[in-house]
Amino acid sequence: PVWLHRRGRRSPQHVTAGGLVSPCVLQTVPHFLLPGCRYVSKAAPQTQQEWEYDGPSMKTSVPGPRSQNVGAVNFFCNYEESRGNYLVDVDGNRMLDMYTQISSIPIGYNHPALLKLMANPNHLSTLVNRPALGILPPENFPDKLTESLLSVAPSGMTRVQNMACGSCSNENAYKAMFIWYRNKERGVSGPSDEDLSSCMINQSPGCPDLSIMSFMGGFHGRTLGVLATTHSKAIHKLDIPSFDWPIAPFPRLQYPLEEFTRENQQEEERCLEETEDLIVKWRQKGKPVAGIVIEPIQAEGGDNHASANFFRSLRNIARKHGCAFHVDEVQTGGGTTGKFWAHEHWGMDDPADIVSFSKKMRGRGATCGTNMWSNIILTWTAVILTLAPPAVCVVFVSQAYRIFNTWMGDPSKTLLLGEVLNVIRTERLLEETARSGKALLNGLYDLQTRYPSILSRARGQGTFCAIDIRDDETRNKVLLKARDKGALMGGCGDKSIRFRPALVAKEYHIQILLNVLNDVLAQIK
Repeated sequence: PVWLHRRGRRSPQHVTAGGLVSPCVLQTVPHFLLPGCRYVSKAAPQTQQEWEYDGPSMKTSVPGPRSQNVGAVNFFCNYEESRGNYLVDVDGNRMLDMYTQISSIPIGYNHPALLKLMANPNHLSTLVNRPALGILPPENFPDKLTESLLSVAPSGMTRVQNMACGSCSNENAYKAMFIWYRNKERGVSGPSDEDLSSCMINQSPGCPDLSIMSFMGGFHGRTLGVLATTHSKAIHKLDIPSFDWPIAPFPRLQYPLEEFTRENQQEEERCLEETEDLIVKWRQKGKPVAGIVIEPIQAEGGDNHASANFFRSLRNIARKHGCAFHVDEVQTGGGTTGKFWAHEHWGMDDPADIVSFSKKMRGRGATCGTNMWSNIILTWTAVILTLAPPAVCVVFVSQAYRIFNTWMGDPSKTLLLGEVLNVIRTERLLEETARSGKALLNGLYDLQTRYPSILSRARGQGTFCAIDIRDDETRNKVLLKARDKGALMGGCGDKSIRFRPALVAKEYHIQILLNVLNDVLAQIK
């Protein structure tokens, strides 16, 4: 399809070989798709952003001729021509991107504010020189951290540690939890000579038999340590040695939520009870749980949700048993749920000991991740960045370099993040995401009603939404057909489609997506 706009008023209109078909305005039943009608929300603003395209424009099927025979690669992209919510491939196909590089593009492609930032000659040194931040940071780096990462720190957290990606953020969060746990056990005394010698040959007590609790369906990365806590797809873990760590059940909620209140409460209580039993069991096995890691929404595992009460109860269980509590916001952080952090929906003043994040928090993709450390854990990291007016001080501690790597992040990404945050604030994108998310979820409810034999379990927070397809084969067919019609989405879990638009997605972008989905579903038998 090709999308056009009328002068002075932009709205998606579908063009076919037979001519222009105007969208129907659904006045009597505005939230349902009627036969022969396009999906249109009367409340949706139609003002297009000047710097992006009017809509999808497809010249070939995808992958096109220039992207054929690319193996696991979906297709090759033309990032110079991509704008806003639209990704352009090398064959000139322009697609509405509702997947955004696996949820890692915060404010769309080639946002003018970021292009202007990168064109500033004063930032050339930041782009050319990549320092080893743990030992030789640039003069202004503490200020940049304060202006960017620390300005959006989760509740109760004042410390930040740069890393290079989401996986290594989680890896080092695990290390921090282990270090914290052992120092808590030792008290004021430091490591013994036996600790120091035995760790060099991977033996106890220097390498203690501690564990991290994770949840079935969770995804925390693919590197060796975090892979032990990843349980979303077998192919991620096959043939890789792992640790004997406890795996708790994550609630499997029934939808619509309002119709299964009692059943879902019982399911969450069952999971919490088994979680606590596993902590006790692993302590009795001599492998005590040093920390618990969980996603606010299990993304890769199928967009699995739980109630705020479930997470509050889990936090209390961690406190009760002396476990650190690590919230993995690699995919959920950065505003996509309608709040800057998904765990803000829990309504807690002290939601976590560690929050890890990446993706949308690093400008153009998941190239850098970070860990927020609360004070009790940061004491044993390599470098402490302490908020001490009027400036941020860098303090080296006696056990330096325990949380460390060569780069410790990238100042250019911190620079980008600062501007991304400025755009989020000035354009009020969290409010925009809440509006767009409501339109998206309502649209999915409508499609689910229209195609009950194909769709089920529509769910989401903000634009972080998903819906189940009847089986994996149909799910993949829907994704490919929608792509050929100009809409990119992603799969997750066994049979779900996930939606991950950028924060700049407006309600009229959601209309376009829903129109494409409706067209595709109408062709599915």
